Amino acid sequence: MPVHCAVLDDYQGVALDTADWSPLEGTVAVRTLRHPFASEDEVVEAIGDCEIVVAMRERTPFPASLLARLPRLRLLVTSGMRNASIDLAAAARHGVTVCGTDSNTEPPVELTWALILGLARNVATESAAMRADGPWQSTLGADLYGRRLGLLGLGKIGTRVARVGLAFGMDVVAWSTHLTAERAAQAGVRATATKEELLETSDFVSVHLVLGDRTRGLIGAPELRRMRRTAYLVNTSRAAIVDQPALLQALREDRIAGAGLDVFEQEPLPAGHPLRTLPNVLAVPHLGYVTRRNYQGYFEQAVENVTAFMAGRVLRQLG
Repeated sequence: MPVHCAVLDDYQGVALDTADWSPLEGTVAVRTLRHPFASEDEVVEAIGDCEIVVAMRERTPFPASLLARLPRLRLLVTSGMRNASIDLAAAARHGVTVCGTDSNTEPPVELTWALILGLARNVATESAAMRADGPWQSTLGADLYGRRLGLLGLGKIGTRVARVGLAFGMDVVAWSTHLTAERAAQAGVRATATKEELLETSDFVSVHLVLGDRTRGLIGAPELRRMRRTAYLVNTSRAAIVDQPALLQALREDRIAGAGLDVFEQEPLPAGHPLRTLPNVLAVPHLGYVTRRNYQGYFEQAVENVTAFMAGRVLRQLG
């Protein structure tokens, strides 16, 4: 009898088309699930019979409480080599091997610039007016050239975002807890002495930090008040780095010019949520990593991980 494998949160229905799953035929019965789960009970009902699960990023969390209810689970494969929604210690206690895949850094960089440009030139507003036979030119765009781009985080993604900003002729600065002047200079940018300096002087602020104890809620009401009223905030990293109620209040009161958002504390974002409709928000449904090349890599390596596991080997283990 083949073992059961579920591919979770395949929203676009592309998992089986972007990789060759034939190496698993006869030994692993693969099924895909396209819709998000509303509760742990739904997860258990859907995949309780599975020895193998392939998860898409952090769409479905695997806390200790859920892992305890999946006694058949033996292999959990996640896209990417970091997944904060999986309790690795609990997985180990329950005998669940957790593996990951490589992830390209270019797609989130490209989406970051799509949001920056979309905000600066009011692309969504002007495009909607065109479609509705509305006014021809109703907004004034914000310039990038000569303006300051402030990067919270200068890792692989932040560094690539910086290069594009420099190509636009922007003054690029960066800050993170351990960022040194030397490291910033290697990326061609200047490190600000404090987070506050970056927020107070930047025309565009873009978040590129890993979510952790030190970064959760890093941008709250006091930090948002330090930003210029003409400044834009872009977050393609993790929603919890920015205090969501504080951000909503700042946007409603026009204390910042706008926000470009790809990440949300609850995903999918509920219908009727104000971030879907606020006029100074450009929001997209967590598309940063959603490209054909990334998906091909995720699912090809997922197949490799499953094939190796069935042969008694482990590839790309997390933790």
